[in-house]
This record gives sequence, structure tokens and C-alpha cells, in this order.
Amino acid sequence: MTGISVRRRRISWENIRLRWLLILAAAAIACSNYDSNSNFVSSTASGDLAPDLTVSMFQGQDVVGGEKVTLSGLIGGRPIVLNFWAGLCPPCRAEMPDLQAFNDKFEDRALLLGIDLGQFTGLGNTDEAKELLAELEITYPAGFTEDANVVRGYQVLGMPTTIFIDANGEIFNKWTGALNRAVLEEKTLEMLAQ
Repeated sequence: MTGISVRRRRISWENIRLRWLLILAAAAIACSNYDSNSNFVSSTASGDLAPDLTVSMFQGQDVVGGEKVTLSGLIGGRPIVLNFWAGLCPPCRAEMPDLQAFNDKFEDRALLLGIDLGQFTGLGNTDEAKELLAELEITYPAGFTEDANVVRGYQVLGMPTTIFIDANGEIFNKWTGALNRAVLEEKTLEMLAQ
């Protein structure tokens, strides 16, 4: 490898790192500018009720029961694994095949729901999110929300972020960053065993 290509690679990783720092700073600013008159309740501690949100579905309408659904309408019967992601997020892309494999195995025991937050993080728009789903042949239910308060409400400090919600609508666990199928299965089985 020549000195120039090593330098370009280093610059590329430095740019990625800088972009993530900017995203985290933007999320912190958004959280500090939060309108206290909003009805969105912030809480991601284990045992707390998961904040409600509305999702416009890209796919999986037959699984969730419509084009536009609320989290509160999906609660009951089985737990929900809520995965916040973005179309231009490299770690999100990396974990999606494991999420798909998890969904194929657990779809009768837990609902996996992907929610694109690209428009709030600078990591893409809905078209780029749909393109990623198609490119990776992802079939689990996925959509987006128009409520920027979701970022604060679920304390999404990094992408991706996964929230494990039990059948009663209470937060069981939260994972920030990419996870693999083994972790998904482990956390879901722990939630199902409670």
C-alpha cells in the first residue's frame, strides 16, 4: 500500500469519526432545545413505560396492521424490539443482516420494528432508507417517524440504538451501537423469560 492510499484511508476514517461527533453534538443540542410543552415523555430506564410514537411504515404493514401505527397500539401479546437506524449509517447497515436473521427466527415471539431517524441525524432521508432496505433485502417491519422528540424521548445518543420493550410496554433493556444476532437473541430470551 502506498503512502498516499494509507493517508487517504486515514483521512476517510477521520472524516467518519468527525461526522459522528457532529451528529452526537447535534443530538445534544436538540435535546437541550426540547420544548417542555410537548407531550412526549422521556424515559429509557428499565421498568419505565416506553414513550409512545407514531410510525409511518415503509414495509411490514401486514405485520403491524396498517400504513401508520402507534407503538402503544402494538403493545400487548408479544415484546417489541425497537431498532432506531438511518439509511446512511454504516453500523446500522452492518447490523441489518443480523436483525433480519433474528426476525426470521423470532417473528412469532417478538416484533422487530425498525425506525429510520436519518432525517434527524443527518444520516439520510426516507428515500435512502428505502434504498438500503431494498439493497440488503430486509423484510422485517420498518418505517419512519416525523416526531423529532423521539430522539430525546428514547435518549438516542448513537446510531443504531435498540430498545427492548416487554409485552406490558415497559422498557426491559437498551443497547446503543451495533449489535449482533447473538446479543439480540440473548436479550430477547431474557425479556421473554421474565
